[in-house]
Amino acid sequence: MPPSNGKIPGWQWYLGEPESSGQLRTTPEDFQVWELPLVEPQGTGAHLWLEIRKRGANTQWVAGQLAAAAGVPLRDIGFAGMKDRHAVTTQWFSVGLQEAARADWTTWDIPDVALLHAHRHSRKLQRGALRGNRFLIVVRHLRGDVVDLEERLNALAERGAPNYFGPQRFGRDGANVERAVRWLEAGGRIKRSQRSLYLSAARSYLFNLLLSERVRLGNWNRLVDGDLAMLDGSRSTFACSLPDAELERRCAGFDIHPTGPLPGRDSRRGNGGAAREAAVLEEAVLGPHAALVEALQRAGVDADRRSLRVLPASLVWQLDHGRLTLEFELPPGSYATSVLRELVLTDPATISEDT
Repeated sequence: MPPSNGKIPGWQWYLGEPESSGQLRTTPEDFQVWELPLVEPQGTGAHLWLEIRKRGANTQWVAGQLAAAAGVPLRDIGFAGMKDRHAVTTQWFSVGLQEAARADWTTWDIPDVALLHAHRHSRKLQRGALRGNRFLIVVRHLRGDVVDLEERLNALAERGAPNYFGPQRFGRDGANVERAVRWLEAGGRIKRSQRSLYLSAARSYLFNLLLSERVRLGNWNRLVDGDLAMLDGSRSTFACSLPDAELERRCAGFDIHPTGPLPGRDSRRGNGGAAREAAVLEEAVLGPHAALVEALQRAGVDADRRSLRVLPASLVWQLDHGRLTLEFELPPGSYATSVLRELVLTDPATISEDT
């Protein structure tokens, strides 16, 4: 089981502990996110799709405000992904207007939220229906070795970063993991939103443990025998038997990626688990946490896989007057803070733990 005090361990750095430090999120504008939609609204239908820009507000709160403004149940609000509170973020929501008491969106007034565009569509916006996210991040009061920082930036642009779940996933001081363990041990009824939060925190913790070990071993960004590889831009996985020069070439070219487990009961996406060397590695890490893995299985969550690495696409940066400005894109589910941690040390209080 995870530490009883809920403290999350320091995951292994790929490039070693950064030699530079700075302050993140001195203002919300220093952390900006633009959602990259997977589908475009059709222009007709019973669901109103809204592109909104929010500042200093979390996604669930905005969903509640939209429901109140339209006069619809919260279940009629859809969004593709959770976005940081301590940021300026642009994302899409959908509002089912079948039961709307106030359907004219131009009259809705929500603090710190700008309604940018509105289009009709035939379906509710579903979770995960996005191509990824684009980020603009500013680190201020930068101190340290600029040459080392430039080398790290070039390394990440070329080879990517460990695809850790960020601290947002675990709550302040890892409290969501501790709560998840207590609930899984004791059982009992909790809200659906809490259940999802706790299961996600527990599985993310176990995934990060495995990834951290593979970073320590130096094989997080290459295939080992028995790995389940994931096709780039897809959730599809397949088993790998090594040595295989073609598979290794595809992995080096970022066409496929090694994966780690998101524990749960057997499922098609879980694909039966890793084999041989990869299975030995996973058992060594997850074996001491067998009780938590079994509890997740009993909770009915399906096993899945996640890429061990992420490549920040279109990465550009500027270093100037004690400030680092970064722009890049990440696929859905990957964390900008996990890329940033390989570059600079930031005050933990400036890493958003509320989404």
